[in-house]
Amino acid sequence: MKPTQKTHTNAPAKTHRHLVALALLLALAPLVRAAAPESVTLPFNQDWLFGGKTTPAALAAGFNDSKFKKITLPHTVAKLSWQNWDYRTWQDVWIYRKHFTLPENMRGMRVFIQFDGVMTGVQPTINGHTLEKHLGGFLPVRYELTKYLATGANADNTLAVEVDGRWSNVPPQGSPKGPEQVDYLMPAGITRQATLIAVPQTYIENVFAKPLNVLDNASRKVEVSCTLDAAGKGQGTLTTELRDGSRTLARAEKQISAGADKESKLTLTNLGDITLWSPDTPKLYDIITTLAIDGQPAHTIKTRIGFREAKFTNDGFFLNGKRLQIFGLNRHELFPYVGFAMPPRVMRRDAEILKHDLNINFVRCSHYPQTEAFLDACDELGLMVWQEVPGWQYVGDDKPWHDLLVRDTRDMVIRDRNHPSIVIWGTRVNESGVQVELYRRTRAAARELDDTRPLSGSIHPPTRKNWEKTWEEEVFAYDDYHADGPASVGILPPIKGHPYMLAEAVGGFNYRQQKNFNNKYRRAGDIQLQTDQALFHAQAHNKAAANPRNSGVVAWLSFDYNSLVNGYNTVKCPGVVDGFRIPKLGATFYQAQVDANVKPVIAPNFYWDFGAATPHGPGKHAAIFSNCDRLEIFINDKPHATLKPDVKNFPNLKHAPFFVDLDLDGAGKPELRIDGYVADKLVLTRKFSSDPTKDKLTLTADDTELIADGSDATRLEIRVTDAHGAARAYAHGIVDFKVTGPGELIGDAPFSLTETGGAAALWLRAKPGASGPITVTATDRRLGAQTLTVNVKKQE
Repeated sequence: MKPTQKTHTNAPAKTHRHLVALALLLALAPLVRAAAPESVTLPFNQDWLFGGKTTPAALAAGFNDSKFKKITLPHTVAKLSWQNWDYRTWQDVWIYRKHFTLPENMRGMRVFIQFDGVMTGVQPTINGHTLEKHLGGFLPVRYELTKYLATGANADNTLAVEVDGRWSNVPPQGSPKGPEQVDYLMPAGITRQATLIAVPQTYIENVFAKPLNVLDNASRKVEVSCTLDAAGKGQGTLTTELRDGSRTLARAEKQISAGADKESKLTLTNLGDITLWSPDTPKLYDIITTLAIDGQPAHTIKTRIGFREAKFTNDGFFLNGKRLQIFGLNRHELFPYVGFAMPPRVMRRDAEILKHDLNINFVRCSHYPQTEAFLDACDELGLMVWQEVPGWQYVGDDKPWHDLLVRDTRDMVIRDRNHPSIVIWGTRVNESGVQVELYRRTRAAARELDDTRPLSGSIHPPTRKNWEKTWEEEVFAYDDYHADGPASVGILPPIKGHPYMLAEAVGGFNYRQQKNFNNKYRRAGDIQLQTDQALFHAQAHNKAAANPRNSGVVAWLSFDYNSLVNGYNTVKCPGVVDGFRIPKLGATFYQAQVDANVKPVIAPNFYWDFGAATPHGPGKHAAIFSNCDRLEIFINDKPHATLKPDVKNFPNLKHAPFFVDLDLDGAGKPELRIDGYVADKLVLTRKFSSDPTKDKLTLTADDTELIADGSDATRLEIRVTDAHGAARAYAHGIVDFKVTGPGELIGDAPFSLTETGGAAALWLRAKPGASGPITVTATDRRLGAQTLTVNVKKQE
């Protein structure tokens, strides 16, 4: 391989990350007389050195990097707060270095370095040999290092990595307008995990296990295809099995010739009883694929799949033969303080919030391929996914830009096609104009690699005008932003003759003005806007569900994110949850859309407060979202109202909102009590205090245990609440933090709560190598201190 040659840039991350343990391999077919070697994977995130802006000398193996800062991946080059991001702080070329000795169990094997995501360009130099530059920040890139490595027991290898954070001609970037053109900021760095991978001389890659005829017990099968990368030749046997835990359900094998049979395909039949994957039953199975060469074990790999049939039709969306209304939200992957550089645990937590707190069944990964940790969680939780190519309106006008978008399409599909959660590919740039030939290329690339999922891409009003001339996708996905009147969400009827869904709605569109995208749903902002948000989302889902031809709504948006487009201090806030992952009032609608037998919910779409913003309380037409059949309202324990859900105006929701007159004199600081009944049984009581002298500070952590790998982290949520734990409107204060033990804070400390409306979060990261308890104390100068403990255990 030439020193500048890049290899395997489109190899899927899961190919070598999810592997079969040695004990499991002993159960393989008799033709494999011993356990086939596994790929050896080594997390490559610790002990990196970050030197700031690069210099040519820093690429040399012998460069003195003793003054570089020791860091752990993922990492962002710029120091960020939660707001007021300045893209100029990361628009440069940066240098990372790492020294390592090749582990003994990797010697004699082929060795690769994989970066799951580098923003925006990466060019490694290994022991003085510079490899090819890769542009694009949202998909893995892999380089073979084998011929450049020193492999002795004490031999030192030096990996120098230049990260190009400049605005580049690569999707979604490239516009001459610069970062203001794209509706999400992209802080530079090695923003996802890195892995050192060793494989046998001949190994399996690009496994695609494709379930077919899944609804027919007699003809159901799995078609398994893979690629063999062979450094040598020989006759071999390729075996594949379908397993449910340790139980083998089906097996197939074929004879192959290493070096000649690069592409191989096997079919598993007679599968027996299979549990279908769905939001209610997210059942997963394993495909075990094993290669033996000349009678000797060579390689084995595990791929996780699910069985499901997902179809968009003219009559709506059908999952496993049954119509299912899509009830979804879009997601951005940006976080306060670090941009994209959060570890897998934090990414997985987003899926849990979407599924369990917001009760949606569908998420669109807007507007770029998102981390496999998030997708893995969607598989396991039963959360359907739209995965799409990187981009936002702008499309480059030259062949290099187009070629990179086609490459990203291929890399996305190869990496993610085994995820049962993904039910649709977005193969056109979000809200882009006419690009007939380019999108024919991206669709062809996706279809060649996966013919089981429909292809689409969102259309917005400017491109809908002449859509018949340029639209060739399989699902008409529309971003519907218009009003039917003041404060009334408009939903257009589906396009005739085509499967139809809404890829976006609500967002920051101003439904009261019936124009503009200037609604900023800030917890510290206008109270009318805050209470509008949940009702607008409820209207959108209700109106879309009125037409069975509309497959459903993926509303805009779940989490706030950092942007230069219609943002507030560079934070764009159309999310029903803020960037700290704390629900706003806008989330109350989603929180209530769950069966009361699973979790009874009472979620008022207001603050119980009689301060300057709401001197008479919530008002005459205050909304309460709940999944109860009846609500009883009490003021100071005296009956005030009996409520039924407003099914007349919201007939198509699982649980319609309740409305109540709460225009009151707050001079006596009244208490509110809401009792919720299901079938005349009291299932939930919530209380709210309007007395701010009883307010308190709360401090909670999403997790009680972390791994001492230097990147694992958990969210610490801080809130000012009333005496009963409900959010206090427009709370303020300055919170100081003290941390003892093997951990460190990610975030602003001390933290001012004024601009966040009394609620915010930092993240707690475990230090590498150490174990034991981390104690965090948060102190508000008015409300006192709260303390919690998170335990750190050593990495296995």
